Amino acid sequence: MADILWAPWRMTYIEKSSSDNPGGDIFVDLPAEQDDAKNFILFRGTHAFVMLNAFPYSGGHILVAPYRQVPDLEGLNDSELLEINQLLAKSVRWLKGSHRPDGFNIGINLGKAAGAGIPVHIHWHIVPRWNGDTNFMTTVGDVRVIPQSLEDCYAKVSQEIALDA
Repeated sequence: MADILWAPWRMTYIEKSSSDNPGGDIFVDLPAEQDDAKNFILFRGTHAFVMLNAFPYSGGHILVAPYRQVPDLEGLNDSELLEINQLLAKSVRWLKGSHRPDGFNIGINLGKAAGAGIPVHIHWHIVPRWNGDTNFMTTVGDVRVIPQSLEDCYAKVSQEIALDA
C-alpha cells in the first residue's frame, strides 16, 4: 500500500488551472487588486511585473509577466520585450543577493502542451537552484520540499529590491 502525503493547499492550484474551471488570469487579476504583499508582487514596472510563484518548485521561484494578456512571444511589443528582459536580469540579481543560489533555471512554457498552467498569458519562470538541492522526496515521492514560507521569501527578496533601488 502506498503512503499518502496530504497537500490540501494544492487544491487551490488544481481548481484554478482546471480546463473545466478556467477561472481568472492571475497575471491580470492580482495586479488589479493593488495588494502587492498579499499577492506576493515584488516589483511593478511600466509594462511588466515580478511576483513570487505561489506554488514554487524551489524557494525564491519568481514569475515575470506582462500586464497585458498575451499568449505568445509574437504578441509582445518591443517595450514589453525590453522591460521583461530587464526584469529577468534584475530578478536574478535580487535572488543572488537574497538567496545566494548556485544557479538558475529560467524559462517559458508556451502552450498547454508545453506545460503552461496559464496558456493565455505568457510568463517567465526564474527558479533558483543550489548544489545538492535535490532529495529523495522529489525522486521517490514526486513531492517538493520548500524550506521557506512565501511570506519569509517575499520579505527577503523585497529587502534586496529596496537595497538595489
